[in-house]
Parts: sequence; C-alpha cells; structure tokens
Amino acid sequence: MKPFPGISLSIFLFFSAFTVFPQARYTLSGTITEANSNETLIGVSILVPELRAGAVTNEYGFYSLSLPEGTYEVVISYLGYRDIRKTVSFDSNQRLDLQLQEEAEELEEVVLTGDVERLDIRKPQMSVSSLSVQTIKSIPVVLGEADVIKSIILLPGVTNAGEASSGFNVRGGSVDQNLILLDEAIIFNSSHLFGFFSVFNPDAIKDIKLFKGGIPARYGGRVSSVLEIFQKEGNSKEFHMSGGIGAVASRLLAEGPIVKDKAAFLIGGRASYAHLFLPLLDLDNRAYFYDLNTKLNYRINDRNNLYLSGYFGRDLFSINDLFVNIYGNSVFNFRWNHLFSDKLFSNLSLIYSDYYYGLELDFVGFEWDSGIQNFNVKYDLKHYVNDRLQVNYGLNSIYYVFNPGKIIPNSEDSGIVEEQLTKKYANENAVYVDVSHEITDRLSLGYGLRVSHFNRLGQDEFFVYENDNPVDFNPFSLVYQEATPIDTLSPGRGKSLKTFLNLEPRASLSYTLNDQSSVKASFTRMAQYLHLLSNTASPTPLDVWTPSGPFVKPQLLNQYALGYFRNSASGEYSLETEVFYKQVDNRIDYIDGANLIANNAIERVILNGEARAYGWELLLRKNTGAFTGWMAYTLSKSEQRTPGRDLDLNNGRSGLETGINFGEWYNTPFDKTHDLTLFGNYALNDRWSFNANFTYQTGQPTNYPVGQFEFEGLVVPFYGLRNQERLPDYHRLDLSATLRPRRAETRKVKGEWVFSIYNVYNRMNAAAINFRQNQDTGRNEAVRTSIFGIVPSVTYNFKF
Repeated sequence: MKPFPGISLSIFLFFSAFTVFPQARYTLSGTITEANSNETLIGVSILVPELRAGAVTNEYGFYSLSLPEGTYEVVISYLGYRDIRKTVSFDSNQRLDLQLQEEAEELEEVVLTGDVERLDIRKPQMSVSSLSVQTIKSIPVVLGEADVIKSIILLPGVTNAGEASSGFNVRGGSVDQNLILLDEAIIFNSSHLFGFFSVFNPDAIKDIKLFKGGIPARYGGRVSSVLEIFQKEGNSKEFHMSGGIGAVASRLLAEGPIVKDKAAFLIGGRASYAHLFLPLLDLDNRAYFYDLNTKLNYRINDRNNLYLSGYFGRDLFSINDLFVNIYGNSVFNFRWNHLFSDKLFSNLSLIYSDYYYGLELDFVGFEWDSGIQNFNVKYDLKHYVNDRLQVNYGLNSIYYVFNPGKIIPNSEDSGIVEEQLTKKYANENAVYVDVSHEITDRLSLGYGLRVSHFNRLGQDEFFVYENDNPVDFNPFSLVYQEATPIDTLSPGRGKSLKTFLNLEPRASLSYTLNDQSSVKASFTRMAQYLHLLSNTASPTPLDVWTPSGPFVKPQLLNQYALGYFRNSASGEYSLETEVFYKQVDNRIDYIDGANLIANNAIERVILNGEARAYGWELLLRKNTGAFTGWMAYTLSKSEQRTPGRDLDLNNGRSGLETGINFGEWYNTPFDKTHDLTLFGNYALNDRWSFNANFTYQTGQPTNYPVGQFEFEGLVVPFYGLRNQERLPDYHRLDLSATLRPRRAETRKVKGEWVFSIYNVYNRMNAAAINFRQNQDTGRNEAVRTSIFGIVPSVTYNFKF
C-alpha cells in the first residue's frame, strides 16, 4: 500500500485546479459546538440566504464555505438550538468558531432531524434517514428500554423478522447486508439477548444516520444499507452524569473535562438484572448482558484533534449451567483530525473490531470458541473546493481473521480431542472519490467511484474438488449433496487463493422544482465480500461469517431509486416518496439439509444465486408544534432465485440441474408486502408528553408441511417449495407517557418517569407456527408460538 501523504497530495493537486476563478472568492470555515459542553454538532446548517448558498458541518463539526467578495448575513441553524445571525465581510479568508445555545426545554417539539431543513431539498443525497436521540428515547418499546434498532424499524423500507429477532432488514435485504458502524468501527452483531435489546446505549449516542440508497462512495462492503452511529465526545466544560433505572436493565453515563475546554472523557455502562430474580422462581437459568462505552478527546490546537473511543459488550445465556452461551463485540478506534487548510479536512482512523462467540457444553464435555476479527486503517479527506463543489476521497485497508470454531475438551477424561476448524484470512482494500457538485441553482449532482480489491489469503487446510465443484447433483434423485474432496492442500497465509477487483460507481442528482420541492434520482453499485451463514429468518449468535473465495463469489448490487421530496412553506410538514429497484448477483443459498454448524468445508452446502427487491416508500411527517410524528408506508417485493447449473456432459449427463424451487423466483424470508407505521408525540405541557406507535406488517414467508408419511411408527412431515406460505399478519399498538416532576430551580438533578405499555391490546403475534400430532385425538394440529403479549413497564431517567 502506498504511503498516505503521496496519494493525498496527488489528489489534492489535481482538484486544486478547480479553485481558480475569475472573481475573488474567500473562505469562511470553523467548528460549531454546543455551548454547554463543547460537544461538536453534526449537520448544522450555515446559510447565506442572499446567495441561496450554504454548507453543513461534517461528522466532526467542521464546515467550510467559499463565496464571492462582499458582505452577507450568515445564518447558523440547528434544530433544537437558537439560530445565530452574523454579518460577515468576505474580504479575506477567516475562521469563525461558534457555539450554539439550546432552546428552552419547555416543549420538546422536534423529533426527526432528517430532511427538515430546506437546504436538504437541494442536496442530491437521497434514501437517508436520521433520528434524534430524543425521538429514540420517546418511542415505546418492549420492557421500556430505549432502542436504536427498534426505532429505525419504524422508518419506511426497514423491517425485521419479528419480535425478539436480531438485526434489521432494509429494502428486502438480509441482515448481513447491513454495514453497522459505531465510531467507524464495524459491528457484526447489533443485538443483546437474541434481539430483545440493541448494543447501542442511547445515552452515549450523538448522531444516527441510515443510508438505504444513493450510498456515498466512502462506504463499501455491504449491499443493502449503512447504519452510521457516532458516540458523544464528552463534556469538556463541566462534569455531568445521566442514566436510567428500568424494569430489567439500568444504565449510567459520566462525562467531564480532563483539561477544561481542551480534553474530555466519556464512560457509560449498562447491565440487565432480570436473571437475579430467577432463583426466586426456583430456576437455575440465566440470561443477562452488560456493555461499556468509552471515549476520550483532546484538542491539540485549531488544526488537530485526537479521539480514542471504544465499546465492549457481552451476553450470557445459561440453562442449568449445562449449556452456557457467551457472545459479544469489542471495538477500539484511534482517530486524528487534521486541518491542512480552511478547505481541506482529513481524518486518519486506526480501528480494531472483534466479534466473539463461545459455548460451554458440560453435558457433552467441551467448549466452543469462534469469532471474527478485523484491523482497519482508514484515511479520509474532505476538500471544500468552493460553495458549489466538495470532493471527498480516501482509502482504507481491512485485514480479517475468521475463526469458524475451536473445540476444547472440558476435562481429560471427556474423550473429546481438541480441534481447531480451519481459520480463514483475507484483505479488503479500497480507494474512493466522491463529488458533490451544484451545477446550477436548481440542479445538483453527486457522483463518485469506489475501487475495491479483495484478496482471499491462504490457510492451513484447503480442499480440492473434482472439476472445482464442491456441490454434487444427483440427476436421478434430483438431490444436491456434498462432494468428496480429492486432495487437501496447505497454502500459507503468504499465498493468495482468489482475488476480486470491482468498480463501484455511484451517481445521484437533485432537481429543485421550487423552494419547497425537488425530485431526486440515484444509482448505486456495491460489492460485498463477506457472507453470514444462516438458514434461519433471524440470525443467531452461532451463525458464522465466511469470506468470498474460490467457491463463494462476492455479492454485487445494482440499485436504482427515484423520489419526490417536499417541505411545506413553514417547514411544519414534509413529504418523501421513493420507488426503488435493486438486484444482487451471487446471493448465496443452501442445499436442502445443509449443516452450517462446525462445518469445516462450508463450500459443500452453498449454491450461488441472485436476489431482487423493488417497491414504493412513503414518509409523511409533522415536524413542529405540540403534536409531531410521522406515517411511514412501504409496498415492496423481495425474491431470490438459484437456477440449476449445466450438468457435466463428459460424465454422460445432460440438461440442467433443478436448482432451488426448480430455478424459479421465490420469496425471501424477509419479504413483507405491506409495512405501515404510525408514530405520534404530543407535548401536553412542560410536565407531560405522550407517545404512541402502531405497526402493521404482512406476515413473513415460512414453510408449512404439505403432507406426511409414516416410517417405522413415526409420522414424518414433508414440505413443499420454499417460503410459499406466510405467518399471520403482524400488528400491535404501543403507548407511553413521560412525566417530568416539578423541581426547585436550585436543584441540579433532573429526572423523568416513563410509563409504557407495549402491545396494548395484547395481540399474540406469531413468531412461528409448528405442527404436531395431538396425543388424544391423533389428528395433526398447528400451534402458534408468540413471544410477547401486553407488557407494561416503568423507567426512571435522570441527569445532573
């Protein structure tokens, strides 16, 4: 890999050609922070109404705005904060750092921060949603614990596999197709307690964005969405604490200055404790989680800032101490922000991420360890060429270590031999350039290119198959079966098993119809080199990640989107509607009866197919006033297909294999035809606010038996084609009320009580339908399995 400075200098000199203009232009730049904490603010609008120009602060609060010589009024605006209006003379380059004061917290009116400012109507970025932390905390959820993942599911185009399910699905994509970033570090499992909670502590979160389409070229490695989350930096002015006490979990966060106005720390923790009450019910089972968020920042000077952030989380699930399951994420990130000039901002990140999964099985006498580690180096630059042109470019390199599993005997007399399944290694490298270009006052373009290269490195044991085909097809029984290796090689990590090179162009445009409305379009091509091996609708911690290689091709996405966006003249209402079509090549599928656990040759149960999804999304929002909220509706279809391969004529066979479902398109497990969400927040006064959300979804596809046969006295069901049936439709209503008690003005402690009812009318939504034979009547019967009925909860939140 070439040195960073050489690459960045070459690109900088190339784009510097754009800075030559016949008229004198000057640059206003700086950092926008919160007055009470010095926390940098993301997405602050810096507007010059007279010229219909402006800029937005980046992920670190920095902005840069170049304008012709003259004197103009500049408006600095951010939802929930007081506007600042300043008259600025553009007669020289100058730096202007500003601090925003929070509005009086009498009524929490604004709940959604994405696409509310008129400036966003003009930007080519589309298919992106942003939720404020206040909104997330106000949405009623099961057991009363605020949850990031549960909140984004209320947005159009986003669903999950049902209650207590892990992860989320975007525009008909699978869970493994979402890139989840916490302070730029990759999170491989976003759930606690198998989906009851997410790993993100809302008290530690600063900004959340979900990209569903029109994804900028700086992101890669997944083909469905990007969920980008940034943690707070810490208060460098005063020491503060906040937290909450809930029915099953509590949290506590502390932040304060290390060196006032220059360095700060943040540390927060959460833990559940419902398992402590199980012994009262004479149960030896345990199920709990805990996590820790940390962050340090140090402002060296106006041009250099250092950040060190981390996350550590673990889950434990145990049944009578005979079965113990431990899993979780660990991430660390060191970042250096450097400002080369008032127009060139850079960020260097050194990132470590680890996902661990372990089992202790005392009743069979062994332990099981598996996981995935990666080491990531990123270097990103933002070049603010002028008020109409911004260029982002950079590179990153990720080194992966995949541990599919290691068996460790519990004792010497267990009779089990220690065994390490073959570890896999890979390098993923990429360079990108991304341009945001305002062509005219009405037309804005976004265009870019990402070049990705994936190198599957050698490993200790590599199987060789006849005709390079690890999956055989029997033309007589019409059944796929695992091929037998004909040789075993031992290529070292210094060798390459397979390399892939992909060009990933991105393009988007926005055409402004008037001050209130615009139309947008985008095209996105992305490559995904990692695959989550799971044959369940909702992934479990036991699912294993595997890299692309000689037998598993990378997934390749082409996505098209077209949308219409409108704000009311006052900004009180906004409308977003989009249609999309996406196609994914090389989507993996599995042969019938595939064994994915402890499989040292996973290629023998995998087939390469394709997937597609298309639909229409609608989001209508009320953004201001005592009553706020939104209606989100999605009409969509998600399918995949695995056609048969050509049979080998040299072996005397001809024709095609049957493929999966005879090579026809069939519903993916995450296909939801209709998805409707209603969310409302009503601020009655400075003490009481009320929230409600209603969700309706088409039941997810599943398999029901179509017949049965008897074998040696046992009744054995058999199933038809995949995913032809559906579970019953899903719907529920949730309510919550927040009470902020009156307190003396001299008291520093602020508290609130949150009362919530999940599933108000006690709808027993089906998580699964199982079939069994009634022992009394001998007849077959269907049994519905439900996770939650009505669940009331109380949470107390505080800060001081």
